Amino acid sequence: MVASGRKRSRRAPIAASSSPPPPPPPAPQSPPQLTSLLALLASSVTLALRFASDRDLLLRPSQTLELDPLLLSAARAVSRLLAQLPLHLQTLTLTSLSLSPPTPSPPLPSSWFLRLLSSPSLPDSAWRDAFHMSKPAFFQLLHALALPAPAASSSSSSLALPPDHKLGAALFRLAHAAPARAVARRFGLPSPAVAARAFYEVCRAIAERLSMLLDLAAPDRIARAVPGFCALSLPNCCGALGYTRFGEAAIAQALVDAEGRFLDVSVGWDPEMAPAEILPRTKLYTSQSMVLANAPQGELIGGSVPRYFLGPACCPLLPWLVTPYKHVVDATDDLSKESIFNHVHAHGQQVVKNAFGRVRARWRLLEECWKGECQVALPYAVLAGCLLHNFLLQCGEPMTAETQRNDDADVFVDFEGEKDKEGGRIRDVLAAHLSLVSRNQ
Repeated sequence: MVASGRKRSRRAPIAASSSPPPPPPPAPQSPPQLTSLLALLASSVTLALRFASDRDLLLRPSQTLELDPLLLSAARAVSRLLAQLPLHLQTLTLTSLSLSPPTPSPPLPSSWFLRLLSSPSLPDSAWRDAFHMSKPAFFQLLHALALPAPAASSSSSSLALPPDHKLGAALFRLAHAAPARAVARRFGLPSPAVAARAFYEVCRAIAERLSMLLDLAAPDRIARAVPGFCALSLPNCCGALGYTRFGEAAIAQALVDAEGRFLDVSVGWDPEMAPAEILPRTKLYTSQSMVLANAPQGELIGGSVPRYFLGPACCPLLPWLVTPYKHVVDATDDLSKESIFNHVHAHGQQVVKNAFGRVRARWRLLEECWKGECQVALPYAVLAGCLLHNFLLQCGEPMTAETQRNDDADVFVDFEGEKDKEGGRIRDVLAAHLSLVSRNQ
């Protein structure tokens, strides 16, 4: 009796706490209901595709590039779903529907780029969104590059495309890291391969036609850089030298003036090389004596200072390349001449980081991971990005905000070799001058 009573007391709470049985599964849809739902779904996808194709001028390029793969994926998913239906239901559902996205036409008024060209009422912001430059700057660049027209393209190495289509397709891809397939569709190109060829052809034309923007030997090119660095408390400085990595594919070396304009660019170096190994192999190293020759000395308290470039700690101290002090003994004393110099030096070096950051921000393709055979083309794309940066500064285009990078992305090992005596003297004179100036302020 006791045992049976305990059993009943244990069973009672179980029965009391049991949840109600789950509801029965919904009844299967009838063929007419299923056909109606699928037709509605397919119609929605089709309308979305048509809107993205015909009304894409209402959207920003970054929005359409994000939307396109989602819509195409939805269209394929619905198509696969319909393929699982019996044949008679497929016929009912697809009678008045087409799930295929609009196919890109060869150069016809229906292409996005031709609609852009034929819409003069569009604000200039539409061109800035598309090509990261204004419409006037776009056509100035088109004139400067002098890309061959189809009738003049007798050689097989040049694409038989209108010059504005070549330039637009290349800039669109460079600005948005757009896949070649998306570029081909927007510009009415026959295939992604043609879009890729147009990109490389334009990069080559930029390197050839705009190379004068990096001519250090041009008259007064260096002299014009001096006042900007004087404003940064670096008398007689002509440029700041710096290095950056583009993914795991290449290192770039650049000399930049105080306004953020590239004076010299050398790109394509093995990412495993140290800057101290790269520098002696560059044109800048061999030409600096000619570039800085016959320049007036800067007379400061403590001695004279020739014209020079700022260099990072990963480079050797040279008579023409002034690097920061290392192993400052009294690092906590902000009033020591070494600390003051290093602070001003770091401020001057920032112009190189800012210039590279703006190139990355304007030309998003350079931030992508380049693998395999594409790595060979990366140096040409980086050079094109730097030359376009200079060209747009020359046109008065507004600067883009620089891309903020991980601090470890461009860390290079400090150079630990012997320092040059004349370079050390120049740095000491500059440090003494800056220390005196800071005390008098």
